Amino acid sequence: MSIGPEYAPPGRRRNRDIECLRAIAVVGVAFHHMQGNLFHPGLPLVGRLLQHADFWFGVDLFFAISGFVIARSLLPQMAASAGNLREQAGVIGAFWIRRFWRLLPSAWLWLGLIMLAVVTFNRSNAFGSVHANLMATLAGLLDVANFRFAEAFFRYEYGASFVYWSLSLEEQFYLLLPLLVACLRRRIALLMVALFVIQLCVFRTPLLMSVRTDALALGVLLAIAEPGRSYATLNPGFLLRLGWLRTLLPCVLLVVLAVLASADHGSWRFRISAIAMLCAALVWLASYDRNYLLPEGWCKRLLVWIGARSYAIYLIHIPVYFLLRELCFRLSATDDALQIMPAWLLSGLAVAMVALLAELNYRYLEQPLRQRGKNIADRFRHRRARPSSTAVNVMKTTDTVEPMT
Repeated sequence: MSIGPEYAPPGRRRNRDIECLRAIAVVGVAFHHMQGNLFHPGLPLVGRLLQHADFWFGVDLFFAISGFVIARSLLPQMAASAGNLREQAGVIGAFWIRRFWRLLPSAWLWLGLIMLAVVTFNRSNAFGSVHANLMATLAGLLDVANFRFAEAFFRYEYGASFVYWSLSLEEQFYLLLPLLVACLRRRIALLMVALFVIQLCVFRTPLLMSVRTDALALGVLLAIAEPGRSYATLNPGFLLRLGWLRTLLPCVLLVVLAVLASADHGSWRFRISAIAMLCAALVWLASYDRNYLLPEGWCKRLLVWIGARSYAIYLIHIPVYFLLRELCFRLSATDDALQIMPAWLLSGLAVAMVALLAELNYRYLEQPLRQRGKNIADRFRHRRARPSSTAVNVMKTTDTVEPMT
């Protein structure tokens, strides 16, 4: 999953089309998780839909977005400091500091709240057992939730924080990418190609599914290609002349993604790689930030709002689903919430609660801590700037403020 905009170079505004893709990704995942988690044991109508069109591909769409956005910011900084180990260490350290303050406080907060609910508000056992959630919380804190998820797959209870598997994979990617770039430099593109080709050829076991990096690698390759002439040549500017018809192309891509993610195609060996390629195609369209996905209007403004809060929504939606099930259990002594209220009302309450909590998390936790992380990272990197440049700047300041006599 992508999880919020990374530091952008001066003058580069937030890409609104990328935010729209984040919104589509998180809405798709949240809908996929309703079946069996909010609607327990499930709605027959939703079950039939998911048989032919599913929406978990939003996770891979997040991966493609993350690969593109992170590499688009990080690679030019790494290239500018190439040959100077001190500066490269400053770039890498500042990158990790920003990522820490951007991701981990919210992730740890909701891990803690889930554990609190497991212990104090879990008569229905909707949140699962204390032991399973304790192990899941430790895996989330240590960023190895994807490995535990693979081990638990159809074998034992994971816990209520199962969505952290994708966060752990992304955080492992954030940890390794700058180190790989420092070692490989321009050859990083060859590694990304190799990651995609190897995973295209192998059979996807649960372990390989939990470390799938197809979409991440393709996102990085898009970021590498973006400054080149070919990228500008391939700019699909003709879409702007189509008005609302331009939405047909992304809609077709999304429909194909949903069909590939469905149970009907679960046995097709190459479907994960195909999903990664289609997600990369959507990110490619969005990368130009020219409204190729959707014209400006209320619909796009709504998607941009959701996209900006997509990380919080991803963390919050499962605890809210289980919270509603527990509330219904306490009202009726049954774990089937649908016996108390219709599906439309239950889903409406879930959407409202997730939106409210995501807004609070975004406004009062994510935004202030993101800025704090940026300030700390800037100071860290400044201390590791080229000594010669620092000395020149200090001399200029001294000459200006306190002239020598």
